[in-house]
Amino acid sequence: MDSLPIHARVVQLPDGTYTYADQSALPVQQAAPQIVHQHIHQAPPDRTVQRVALGSGVGAGAVAAGIYFGPLLVGVLAAIAANLAMLAFLAAVLVWGVTTLVKSVGGSDGKAAAKTVRRSRWR
Repeated sequence: MDSLPIHARVVQLPDGTYTYADQSALPVQQAAPQIVHQHIHQAPPDRTVQRVALGSGVGAGAVAAGIYFGPLLVGVLAAIAANLAMLAFLAAVLVWGVTTLVKSVGGSDGKAAAKTVRRSRWR
């Protein structure tokens, strides 16, 4: 009884046991910590942006735009890359053709010009 708080009042029940009369004066008992098993799964790469957008409260319109314009953007960039590759190939073929034509038609002057161009390219 010496370890009881001053404001706590102990009463004896009819069955002979003692208890606190004021339940708010009960000592706080710490419950055992709960073990929480959490499984974290990574979203597939093509839907990660949409899931993050939904989690941050962005509306369905933004998610739909991401789903629609994402693959569209990839397609546009691939088409641009293909066009640039075709232009680079065409430029290389034209330079090779002009150089070959100048060498064959120009005689000694053409060979000297081609040699000068070749040297200036490697400096």
